[in-house]
Amino acid sequence: MKKILFYILAMGLWALRPSGAEAQTPSGTPAVQMPDTVGIYGERKDTLEQTVFTSRGNGNFLSKGKDIRTEVITAAGLCKMACCNLAESFENSASVTVGYSDAVTGARQIRLLGQNGIYTQMLDENRPVMRGLASPFGLNYVPGQWLESIQIAKGVTSVINGVESMTGQINMEHRKPTDEKPLYVQASVMDDSKTDLNIVSSLQFDEDGKWSTVVLGHIDGNFKSMDHNGDGFMDDPRQLMMTLSNRWLYFDPSGMQLRFGWRAIRDHRMGGQMPAENDPGHVSWSEAFPNLWNSQIFNQSLGGYLKAGFPLNEANTSNVALVADYTYYSMESDFTTRTFNSGQHSAFVNLLYQNQDVEQHHFTLGLSGMLDVFKDEYGYSTLLTGGPGTPSTWYCYAGLAPVTSQVENDSRLGDVGAFGEYTFHSADETTFSSILGLRGDWFSGAGFRFSPRLTLKWAPSESWVFRANGGRGLRYSLPLLDNFGILSTGKKIEGYFMDHTLEDAWTFGGNATWYIGGSSTTYFSVDYFRTQFREQMILDYDVTPGVIVLSSLSQLPDAHSYTNNLQADFSTEPFEGLTLTLTGRWTDARQTRISQTASDDVKPMTSRYKGVLNVQYATHLNKWIFDFTASINGPCKVWDYMKGYDGMYADGYTPAFPLLYAQVTKRFKGVDFYVGGENLTNYRQPSPILHADTPFSEGFDASCVWGPLMGIKIYAGIRVTIWKTE
Repeated sequence: MKKILFYILAMGLWALRPSGAEAQTPSGTPAVQMPDTVGIYGERKDTLEQTVFTSRGNGNFLSKGKDIRTEVITAAGLCKMACCNLAESFENSASVTVGYSDAVTGARQIRLLGQNGIYTQMLDENRPVMRGLASPFGLNYVPGQWLESIQIAKGVTSVINGVESMTGQINMEHRKPTDEKPLYVQASVMDDSKTDLNIVSSLQFDEDGKWSTVVLGHIDGNFKSMDHNGDGFMDDPRQLMMTLSNRWLYFDPSGMQLRFGWRAIRDHRMGGQMPAENDPGHVSWSEAFPNLWNSQIFNQSLGGYLKAGFPLNEANTSNVALVADYTYYSMESDFTTRTFNSGQHSAFVNLLYQNQDVEQHHFTLGLSGMLDVFKDEYGYSTLLTGGPGTPSTWYCYAGLAPVTSQVENDSRLGDVGAFGEYTFHSADETTFSSILGLRGDWFSGAGFRFSPRLTLKWAPSESWVFRANGGRGLRYSLPLLDNFGILSTGKKIEGYFMDHTLEDAWTFGGNATWYIGGSSTTYFSVDYFRTQFREQMILDYDVTPGVIVLSSLSQLPDAHSYTNNLQADFSTEPFEGLTLTLTGRWTDARQTRISQTASDDVKPMTSRYKGVLNVQYATHLNKWIFDFTASINGPCKVWDYMKGYDGMYADGYTPAFPLLYAQVTKRFKGVDFYVGGENLTNYRQPSPILHADTPFSEGFDASCVWGPLMGIKIYAGIRVTIWKTE
């Protein structure tokens, strides 16, 4: 059945190929500066620079032209790893740390500036995405080969798309409808049976290039169960995920643009204990193996968007734009001793007016609204006690009828806001620039909040660039989704786990970059950022044994929560074809918790440092590309209840560990073959699941993941590009 789906999708895309339409927007026609353009602030000033870097094969670089400190991962960088999805695109970056939320579901999470990824605003061509139900698995749902670049901006950024960016923004640029590639196919397979297929087709339908579209298809699956560490649990869940997207562009000679599209996702994954025999083909492992702890998650999503831009004068220095987005998410999850089912309707509307009649001054005014409607059902089984002196057991081990509780919660989280943003560039557009953003929002249940933001950039010469930015960020907390791993435990969840606290943080920081000799390829950069929370949802494992407590920062006496983040980057191209990049990051994360002592406020499960070395060599015309990445990941403080488990964490900290990646690519005309390996040191976190031998006890915990779950992974793949012919 899977092969049939592959063939149908491939033949359908090929049948839609154009016969000779032009691929590009007509040259010389003024284009509306739509808010979905590439830059973080809706404008790319380093287009030429990025083109040069991409052609040389450099995958990661700090943008010299951006007003805010921005790391760019190009199409070449997205090919450095197996890169099945977005989560695997950050291994060469010390700015972003990627890990698992737990050891059974395969949900991935990122950290930026020492904070969880929920405080980083994810954008799809400057539209907010991966919110709510999409956040635990959203990184898995964006295939790396669908993207042409990723921009990672640190600190608070533009107010145009809301104020949910507390630590930064990650903006994804998809392959364009105007690409001259009627067909692009990428396929890869790993030694753990993980198979990945991507098909992309960009089509133009008329000679003047008014109408164009891109169709993006993806399917991946993990069809074999493995247990390399012998703890009885699958190292990676069995999974089948399919995604299909279609994006359209209409470009009128008058300068008017219309963009719209849709995306559908279907994801089913099963994890947990390894069955003693092969899967007999039951739909539900709970029915097939009733005595095993397992997790089953079924996610579905369907959404669409519309963007329209209209010039108000012939020079297109004044225009209006409308952005509208709607998505429905559905999650059904079963963790044997607890369930979480939810549906989410999410809508976003943004109306903007832009004016740049004077070249050095750019004004943006707008109104926006966001609404999330949730219907949640959380159920859990009550721990049973067999009597005095008898160990506690769960109902399915005791052979008794389940004692369950269920909490239902319907919530509507919305905000309506007005904003203004003023950008000033000095006459030469290189020496000095500033961006002042002001936004006021009314939040349902929380009232009015005012959010100022400021960005400054000064480039006194070709060799030096200085940046600074700061401001306020706000977001609603979603405790069970924000801390999805706690569902994979035997602990009882108490506190404000169904509340939606409006989290409030201020972030300030700066960056200095020295382009040695004025070269854009050789530079040294240092940046520092501090994030200080005024209100935050706090997670605590150590209040009471067998209980996880969720509370808010304002409920704790003399509470604080902050991170200090310092990073240094060095990149050079000593001779043509060879690129060296060295990056180091240090993080100091502190947080008040109910269980802590006054002198012990280090935030648990947050790595203290990370270092990354990337070496890439490409032969003439990039016929051979060799890529090597080494990283060292620093220790993190563990929860107190983990100390001494299985003889580990005697000092309360995890060990530092190395990771190695390597890839070799051979390029032919239109075809690339590549082989590679991940985690070549074969380092795995010891005992990632606590009390794996008693999964129905309150001590069972699969949520405390700090290192790799899988050992060495070998993969091979192919990329085929069919270019348009006249």
